[in-house]
Amino acid sequence: MLVLTRSLLVLTATGIGLFLGSASAQTADEHTSEVKRIMDHASYKEAVKFIDGDYDRVIAEGIKLTEIPAPPFKEEKRAAAYAQMFKDVGLTDVEIDPEGNVLGIRKGTAGDGKFVAITAHLDTVFPEGTDVTVKREGTKLYAPGIGDDTLSLAINLGYIRALNSAKIQTKEDILFVGTVGEEGLGDLRGVRYLFTKGKYKDKIKAFFTVEGGGITSVTNGGIGSKRYRVTYKGPGGHSYSAFGLVNPAFALGEAISLFSRSFVPAKPKTTFNVGVITGGTSVNSIPFEVSMEVDMRSESDAELKRIEERLLTIVQQAADTENFARSTKEGKITVKAELIGDRPSGSTAETQPMYQFTKAALEANGYKPNYSWGSTDANMPMSLGIPALSIGAKGPDKNGRSHSLDEWADVEKGPFVKGMNTALIPLLAVTGLQ
Repeated sequence: MLVLTRSLLVLTATGIGLFLGSASAQTADEHTSEVKRIMDHASYKEAVKFIDGDYDRVIAEGIKLTEIPAPPFKEEKRAAAYAQMFKDVGLTDVEIDPEGNVLGIRKGTAGDGKFVAITAHLDTVFPEGTDVTVKREGTKLYAPGIGDDTLSLAINLGYIRALNSAKIQTKEDILFVGTVGEEGLGDLRGVRYLFTKGKYKDKIKAFFTVEGGGITSVTNGGIGSKRYRVTYKGPGGHSYSAFGLVNPAFALGEAISLFSRSFVPAKPKTTFNVGVITGGTSVNSIPFEVSMEVDMRSESDAELKRIEERLLTIVQQAADTENFARSTKEGKITVKAELIGDRPSGSTAETQPMYQFTKAALEANGYKPNYSWGSTDANMPMSLGIPALSIGAKGPDKNGRSHSLDEWADVEKGPFVKGMNTALIPLLAVTGLQ
């Protein structure tokens, strides 16, 4: 894996150009100076004024999109609505690609054929049939998916309108994207397609994804993950008359017990979980099939590989143990370990301009950035050596209960607008405010 850690930023009289892969980088003072230039720029001030006046519309669009269900692998209705919104705000080349991503372009003044991508994800973790009606209590909005990540879709629409209203010109072409498959077993399928198969493959030079956290939440490390569905099968039978035959449930239990005692380091942080267990037909039947779904994550590729290898060893060992312990006269226990999720890892170094611009922008507005590792759409570009960050654009500590039915987001106007205004600064720095 190649991770580019330095870039040449060329200052011009009209703005900043971003060129990846060169040998030098700006100093911290230069990044701070560029942030100050943007904040003092008349067009940025106009954009700030517009965002304040556009607040109600952003919230209304967030509610509208939240109430269009977007369960895993079924984001089509929300994607269609979002594509129309892209057209309504004036993006060009709007389309829904074969994977389901929504794409649109805002042209820069001196683009080189490559893009700075600004994204948010369309999908939620909630299954089809979930009630996604938004309920308001004071300044809080409650609904599954409201914070992760539907409000971010609306925030990006607000940014486009603000850029247009303030007549902001950027040097770089901007590719706005609503991605599919960010959550769960979606396995980053949308952004994976974008970078490996889509028409913009090899044409994205920097990447921001606006995620569900508050403005102080910045993810610059992508946690790699492996997910398996492990299935044990056997002959089955009556719990009384066939007692003594091999039992897939016992093999599964043995595997879980052994795996639960695995050692993983605290640093680099490495985790594992058995999240789903299924199988069986009745309480008085030896099951003929049972399965579990396992999630493993690590900041280290080596540690992730180690825990993965341990899992695969254990699941076979558990099958062998059950076949040794009980009768196989009607057939043996078999096991299949199917890889159902494989998220790449990577990171964006502190020396990258986008990292320094984000840090300087947050600090200039009185925030202390919290840099961390996570699993987001930014994993994919990071793994390819493309500078990428996941950022929040709402007020700090204004979200809660993510991935639960009582998920909420506090949209109090002051903190919400300030968060949007602050997150816009690094986007303008990297795209080159003219």
